[in-house]
Amino acid sequence: MAMITKHATFAEARGHVRAALAAMGSGHPDAYIDCWARSDDATLFGAWGPIEKGYQHLVDTFRWVGHRFTGGMLVPEDVVSFESGDLAYTVGFERGEVSVDANAPTMMTIRVTHIYRRIEGEWYLVHRHADFPPSDQRAGGSHLARPDGGT
Repeated sequence: MAMITKHATFAEARGHVRAALAAMGSGHPDAYIDCWARSDDATLFGAWGPIEKGYQHLVDTFRWVGHRFTGGMLVPEDVVSFESGDLAYTVGFERGEVSVDANAPTMMTIRVTHIYRRIEGEWYLVHRHADFPPSDQRAGGSHLARPDGGT
């Protein structure tokens, strides 16, 4: 099991998540697992379908996800980040060129919301909701950023 890294500030926790996602894209999930609260109420609504509750279920799922990736990197792009008291969140995208299930590398974009909670003075993830962005069906497109990185 990964060693718990302490994050006294929200910025430190976000930095660890950023580094951990880079490792996840190369097939190494342990650093991302280390970002999570060891809590029965930690939850995941995953981009590839898993819906999980409880730390150990998340660990098992993150190991499955991590082992699908090779030789890539996911880079978070926070559109919004907010901290208040013992709760914080980020909303944005994860983008990168990754190889999934030993296929040729391809660009991947995931929409992601992370919720963080401060527990005994340290910040941990407690929820992830991720999906592959659908096309914007309004005329004129999105006001934020397209999945391909455009605006």
